[in-house]
Amino acid sequence: MDVYDTANKLAHELKNSKEYLDFKKAKEELDQNLNLKDKISQFEKLRYEIQVFSLKGEKQDKEKVENMQKLYLDLIKEEKVKNYFDLELKFNVLLADVNKIIGESVQDVLK
Repeated sequence: MDVYDTANKLAHELKNSKEYLDFKKAKEELDQNLNLKDKISQFEKLRYEIQVFSLKGEKQDKEKVENMQKLYLDLIKEEKVKNYFDLELKFNVLLADVNKIIGESVQDVLK
């Protein structure tokens, strides 16, 4: 089988996985609540900025970290948001596992 055919089959399998479908449904439900959607966007922006600083090896902005933590604690009080974050994590674990499997299969030439 051609590698591209296999990749397309994998993409199809991912889009039909329980993890993807559950996460997509939770995201669509939250997108209906503009207030929660805005708060989640704020949280994700802060989380991204903090990750970029961390990857660059730069000193963390304590205020940003505290703001992100407070926003997270506020957000997970809503059961729908907590469920959304849990499903996001499950989907991301699935993607990470697939990436690890692919990476390990060609690791011998990447050293």
